[in-house]
Amino acid sequence: MTDPKIPQIPDRPPADSPPNSAAPSIHSLRDRYGDRYRWYLLLSVMVGTMASIMSSTIVNVAIPGMSHYFSLGQERAQWVSSGFMVAMTVSMLTTPWLLGRYGYRATYVGTMVLLLLGGLAGGLSNNFSLVLVARVVEGLAAGVVQPIPAIIILRAFEPHEQGRASGLFGMGVVLAPAIGPSIGGVLVDLFGWRSIFFMVVPFCIASIALAYRFVPTTAPGGVVAARAGNLDWRGLGLGTIGTLCLLNGLVALRGDSPLHATLLLAGAVLAFVAFLWWQKRMSASGREPLMNLALFKYRQFAMGSVVAFIYGTALFGSTYLLPVYMQLGLQLSASHVGTIMLPAGIVLAITIALVGRLADRQPTWMLVSIGLALLALSFALMIVLRLDSGIWLLVIFATIGRIGLGFILPSLNIGSMRPLAKPLIPQGASAISFLRMLGGATGVSLCAIVLEWRLSVHGDSLINPTTSVARIAAFDEAFAMLAGLCALAILAALQLRQKKPLPTTV
Repeated sequence: MTDPKIPQIPDRPPADSPPNSAAPSIHSLRDRYGDRYRWYLLLSVMVGTMASIMSSTIVNVAIPGMSHYFSLGQERAQWVSSGFMVAMTVSMLTTPWLLGRYGYRATYVGTMVLLLLGGLAGGLSNNFSLVLVARVVEGLAAGVVQPIPAIIILRAFEPHEQGRASGLFGMGVVLAPAIGPSIGGVLVDLFGWRSIFFMVVPFCIASIALAYRFVPTTAPGGVVAARAGNLDWRGLGLGTIGTLCLLNGLVALRGDSPLHATLLLAGAVLAFVAFLWWQKRMSASGREPLMNLALFKYRQFAMGSVVAFIYGTALFGSTYLLPVYMQLGLQLSASHVGTIMLPAGIVLAITIALVGRLADRQPTWMLVSIGLALLALSFALMIVLRLDSGIWLLVIFATIGRIGLGFILPSLNIGSMRPLAKPLIPQGASAISFLRMLGGATGVSLCAIVLEWRLSVHGDSLINPTTSVARIAAFDEAFAMLAGLCALAILAALQLRQKKPLPTTV
């Protein structure tokens, strides 16, 4: 019986492979480049993923200019980011179906074309509604492409190479959010907010050219048969409703209508329960579900999903909390914030590359646990900072957290999905990406809610122009919450250790 952990790259097309199978494309790549073609393939999808990540982060620097141009209030302007995040989170669930129905090259190129059109439409629009539609289109494309690199790493690379591939890919992708806002700020100053949308265009064009050269028609580690089934639109609708209700409910908790917030959160719970029921019914009837619940029969994947959700909550929550803390808590300028985070970003890129190599030799559960412990320590150390503390302490504490992220990023997907049977790998990558993003969306609102709550308890508000000991105490309690979440995630990370033989069939 074939070990599901080891990707198989066929030397000949299987007898039952469909017409226009991936085999000729794989053979031509292997004949021309040998085993190096896998690295060229990884580079191809890395460029596209960088474009999708950049489109999600860089737009924040354009919101003030866009708000002035369209005369928008803060709530409407924020939908430029929120609409993208909702679309990206939900569309991740469609990746396995698209890969199975249309193949890898068509799916990947299609998402890049969609991202390209979204960037052009957003930059050329003179109506805010069209800008919002363009952002949703970009979000849909970004969501579909996000799980693809993890699938390729697990299917095209041997187990002893997967960590190195994840480290190289992670190092490249980290550069997008690190340099994107800096370049975006210069573009906005020189050319205005529209230039932000156009920035993804050269990346998309480059990724499309690379895809036609290096991305095989179907799976790089084996042939994927075309599916005749239709997309699970009902499941997709329930997932969308649940995500929208959850995000809006969390935002409503910060308002003056607790009943409205309660109804939205209750709607989210009902929608997600209905989603799970429908996925189970789809599987029982032999149809292709949007999320195969058989994934969670693998203990390591189930625990990895818990880690991914909490990790997303802490990561995205801290991404919101740290700049606010530095500017409104410690009274640092925006330029100081960028300078402080730059060394941490460089250390993160280096750490990912080094830990990627370690992941090929060391247990992934140990690397993930170390990363979560360092991330928790970073949050806990923030509590010791005071208004008269040296900036160098803040740099060190932020760097410790980024080192923790460097341990987690290359290891979590490998540790969670390596035990899966090969047919479940696309579903696994899609599901774990969805849960991580859902946790991220939750984390931003959760940090904002906890911070506002603790500020009110201490009798302060972020509206006040000057900081105070009470404000610092409120931030300390928000950081303590994030440290506690990371510590909780360690308990799940310890379960990534393999304790018994893995199932080989589904």
